[in-house]
Amino acid sequence: MSKLFGIMVVILPNKLITMKKITLIAATILSSLAFTTANAQISLNVNIGSQPAWGPVGYDYVENYYLPDIDTYYDVPNHQYVYFDNNSWVRSRTLPARYANYNINNSYKVVVNEPRPWTRPDVYRTKYVTYKGRHDQVIIRNSADVKYKEHWKPGKGPKGPKPGHGPGGHGPGKGHGKH
Repeated sequence: MSKLFGIMVVILPNKLITMKKITLIAATILSSLAFTTANAQISLNVNIGSQPAWGPVGYDYVENYYLPDIDTYYDVPNHQYVYFDNNSWVRSRTLPARYANYNINNSYKVVVNEPRPWTRPDVYRTKYVTYKGRHDQVIIRNSADVKYKEHWKPGKGPKGPKPGHGPGGHGPGKGHGKH
């Protein structure tokens, strides 16, 4: 009589092969569980391709931006601004007319990786008040880092413009306006 996984087992000569099969099956199940656990531990969240061209560099994952100059949020996965209007939070793909003079490219953006930060606006207004008026943040569009090569652009999907058509590019023309 012997113990296998806490179960008393009687080994008879003709049952030896069956015990080897049970041991092999148990080892296979245990190793597959160990592999599943290890696999789950290495998953990463990356959404570089979803971040807008005006987003700050240095972040592999961004859930929201807080824009302290206009007390507004930007929901990165949904590509929507979230701002307070008429006593409620409004979602829109564009900013309202009252922010017509706001320059998203040179304004400071605070990365906030928590769901619905606009439900606690006082926390962010207080915490990031010193970032209001700052214009020293490098944005994805101006980065030479290869990880931003195929960032998201409205209307273009995650791949961005074709080579030669982006900022500073002149397209496939023959040059000098003579075709």
